Amino acid sequence: MKRKDTRPVWVGPVQIGGQERVVVQSMAAVKTSRVDEVLAEINAAVPFGLGLMRVSVLDEEDGRSLSELTSRSPVPIVADIHFDYRLALLAAANGAAAIRINPGNIGGADRIKLVVEACRKRRLPIRIGINGGSLFVDREPTALEMVEKAEEHARLLEKEGFFDIVISLKSSSPLVSIEANRLAAERFPYPLHLGATEAGPSEVSLIRSAATLAPLLLDGIGDTIRLSMSEPPLEEVKAARRLLRDLELDSDWPFFVSCPTCGRTAVELMPLAKKVQAYLEENHIRKKVAVMGCIVNGPGEAKDADVGLAGGKGVYALFKKGRVIKTVPEEKAYEELVAAIGEP
Repeated sequence: MKRKDTRPVWVGPVQIGGQERVVVQSMAAVKTSRVDEVLAEINAAVPFGLGLMRVSVLDEEDGRSLSELTSRSPVPIVADIHFDYRLALLAAANGAAAIRINPGNIGGADRIKLVVEACRKRRLPIRIGINGGSLFVDREPTALEMVEKAEEHARLLEKEGFFDIVISLKSSSPLVSIEANRLAAERFPYPLHLGATEAGPSEVSLIRSAATLAPLLLDGIGDTIRLSMSEPPLEEVKAARRLLRDLELDSDWPFFVSCPTCGRTAVELMPLAKKVQAYLEENHIRKKVAVMGCIVNGPGEAKDADVGLAGGKGVYALFKKGRVIKTVPEEKAYEELVAAIGEP
């Protein structure tokens, strides 16, 4: 689908906005001054499509650590700043490729002006990050209030002649986030960063994030996403890529299906399914692959799969595009499937 036109912004060599591609990002789960640990999280996620990594800058130690981190990182680093504008200045001076500020706590126009000057000098974009929970003490804001706060701060930057802006509007409520970003897409020319804040553990956050992001992405809204989870960045990146693949916004990712199982299942399906999914994603296999528990869900319902398995009693039928090729013992099913995946 056609993305809504937005102003291109460059975070280091990575373009956000002005293109069809949706950039996947994540956030380091450890303190930024622990550079080796942050790099380990980055390096684990890069092979799976990490485009940008955001890191928190809590203190001067974090800010100065950016110099080493950015020199060693394979992807651009976005410095996340709350409360203290001086940390934004420090992050800009130490190699951050972009600065994220929270208008709910960063301070007044005089402080923002200093941040703008530092970013303009180094050609760093600024992300205006509106979090619903930080705008008011006693209540959650409405979608319109979030957009108006973003507009207020965008105007401060524009007044200084600064237009390399990314905007994010996040709430723990999917409905509020959706409404806010739809309003923002009509009001701003700038790229939008999508995500769900306070998303929760994976079993909750996957649903909440999909509920928030999918309607917007299908409307062509959103230029970069973080699928926030209480999990390592690697898991966030994998989940984001799966979502983009399901929405047909990213063809460079496997399409894997396995059946939910029922009383017809006579094989140990789930361990095999997880093993196959890991193989596909780790090896960037651009095929549709199915692992099904019975003949009903096998070549029939999964007949459009490039290759798949359908379980029987201790055996699997190996099929391609709905046509059974051969029957293999359960203990050899994985090896046979991998071999078939590698065939033209």
